[in-house]
Amino acid sequence: MDGYRFIHLIHRYYPFRGGSEQYFQALSERFARDGADVRVVTTDAWDLEYLWDPGRHRVDVPFQRHNGVRIYRTPAHHLPAANFSHRVIRRGMGELSRVAFPGQLRLLREFSRFGPWVPELPALLERIGEGADLIHPANIALEGLIRESLAFARKRDIPTIITPKLHLGESSSSAVRRYYTMPHQLELLRQADQVMTQTSIEADFLIENGVDEAKLRVVGLGIDVAAVIGGDDQRVRSSLGIDGPMVLALGAAAFDKGTLHACKAIIDLNRRRSEPISLVVAGPIMSNFQSFIDRCDPEDLEHVHVLGYVDDETRTDLLAACDLLTLASRTEAFGYVFLEAWANGKPVIGANAGGIPAVVDDGEDGLLVPFGDVARLGDAIAKLIDDPELSTRLGTSGQSNKVVDTEDWFAVVRDNYLDVLGART
Repeated sequence: MDGYRFIHLIHRYYPFRGGSEQYFQALSERFARDGADVRVVTTDAWDLEYLWDPGRHRVDVPFQRHNGVRIYRTPAHHLPAANFSHRVIRRGMGELSRVAFPGQLRLLREFSRFGPWVPELPALLERIGEGADLIHPANIALEGLIRESLAFARKRDIPTIITPKLHLGESSSSAVRRYYTMPHQLELLRQADQVMTQTSIEADFLIENGVDEAKLRVVGLGIDVAAVIGGDDQRVRSSLGIDGPMVLALGAAAFDKGTLHACKAIIDLNRRRSEPISLVVAGPIMSNFQSFIDRCDPEDLEHVHVLGYVDDETRTDLLAACDLLTLASRTEAFGYVFLEAWANGKPVIGANAGGIPAVVDDGEDGLLVPFGDVARLGDAIAKLIDDPELSTRLGTSGQSNKVVDTEDWFAVVRDNYLDVLGART
């Protein structure tokens, strides 16, 4: 890829670690090692909620280089009464999307510039985008970045790939789905030269909603296996005082991620079990999860360890130490942490929602439960804890059949880039 210049746009990037962020970091750094000039444009948000709440954490580094990639941060701006304004605007857009009417798309396009509001982005793209061969934005729920990048690409006749990170929720009537599938969002996806999805569930939905099947590519996800295995299980167990069964919830701690339900399931299980099960929550704490924890009886949280964001060493130790991983979420396009758990030979529990059923085969390499069903989640946790043979079989199956190395994954992505570049040559 020597001589190519690629612009990648994502709402957060290194040093933050999350599924979307790791996806783009792996992609950007691998292209850079192949000789491409890769420029990542992101916001200054550290906490996702900073995009609509100026009281949350941000990254005060407008430019840096990391592993051969140039990183540019454009500041997120906030309306007065920012948190309230954001909720009103997004809720209003969701309601406007329910029924088609004259002028609907125009209104939605106008409101989309606040999601997130990055008014300096067009000027930044003009400054760094000269000579770009391809532009690749992501995350259709934060379509303000995609909107501006497509506008710049059209003006310069630059080909585009979009990774939508579509969250389809637990059903067709899910509130989550509404905010990822509004008419103006689907319109943006139809305008791309290619749409790179992570599962067939995501691709099939887009085909049904008017995105040209010829533009769609299902690429899945790969991981650097060596970077996520070999942790010190005793080090983290000793530091947390855990010597019994341990369940890991890794990633953003939030209602939509199923973290509240995991806590409730563990609390309910421990009220009736002689040997307690510990739950370790490791990841950025969203406000709805913190409010839940603040309301809990401290005695109920005796075996719940909320660590917040953790470094790579602690993350690897936790993966080595846990008996299983739970991500019973309704907001996953894929679920990067499933691959991390499987790489360590650990079984997983996911929700029968979003893209997860295309990743986790129920009864083969993990267990699926309905989103929000605390009783079913508790039963699944107990089943894996109480049946080590089943737990080992599921973890080993995931390790053998589902873990894709970054290099194999990147080869697929690189071919897709070359397809788009070749089509425009």
